[in-house]
Amino acid sequence: MFSNTIITAPYEGNSNLMPLILEETQPAPLAEANIGHRLFKIRAADCDGRRSSANILVSRMYAWRGYQSTVAPAAAVDSNNRITLIAEDHNDTIGTMSIGFDRPEGLFVDDLFPAEVEALRREGRRICEFTKLAVDGVVRSKRVLASLFHVAYIYARRLKGFDCLLIEVNPRHVRYYEKMLGFKTIGPERLNRRVNAPAVLLCLDFAHAHAQIERFGGQPELGSVERSLYPYFFSIKEEAGIVGRLQFTALRDVRRATPRRMPSPYRLDDEPLAQEQTPRSAPLQRANALRP
Repeated sequence: MFSNTIITAPYEGNSNLMPLILEETQPAPLAEANIGHRLFKIRAADCDGRRSSANILVSRMYAWRGYQSTVAPAAAVDSNNRITLIAEDHNDTIGTMSIGFDRPEGLFVDDLFPAEVEALRREGRRICEFTKLAVDGVVRSKRVLASLFHVAYIYARRLKGFDCLLIEVNPRHVRYYEKMLGFKTIGPERLNRRVNAPAVLLCLDFAHAHAQIERFGGQPELGSVERSLYPYFFSIKEEAGIVGRLQFTALRDVRRATPRRMPSPYRLDDEPLAQEQTPRSAPLQRANALRP
């Protein structure tokens, strides 16, 4: 039995993490014990139960902030062009994020920023989007958010070959995103009717993310001097391990989905294989021929 855990990581301890993406919400922090030695897991929401848990968390956090929630049924998810990740702590879903890959039908960001998105396509950029980010308000961990982002980045850039990320964020979070991850604003404030809240379109060049991961990843002790999320990302070596695991899992799933072909007793010309003379059967045939 194979585990679908992508990676297990430790919390970094208490941190004062503020809400970021337009669709993420967090209530006031709660007092909690030191969580530095606890672990959480990043997994793909590859079954209805996990997708439902992710939807429940998104709906709960939206409702707290006053956003509308239009969550598609778990069975309606397009698994070929959209992947949902979850962070789990003892089987409790504490965070989630969805990755959308560009396709002929377009992306969610096309609804609000069609001209800006189409301009990137004309430049030859391979674009994707991160949506439905929610982190449980009790969890105040930069490592959880950074791990979700890093695994999503791995899926989009390392496995799928996309080079440009788009997100819609609430205007009051723009400066934070620019500072913490290196996003740039490419679309003005507009009303996002999916959540009934204002949104700004931000863009991140994955080449910049790669350079920052290479420089700071896997070094959370630098968090006190490097004011970004990148020290809480995985190291390049850990990233390579995650890539290998996801590639192995993808290959395994393809093999499982491919029906096994049973060997046919006939050749293509319909001659039975039993009539084929083999080195082992030839002496027996000659002996039979010498019998009276």
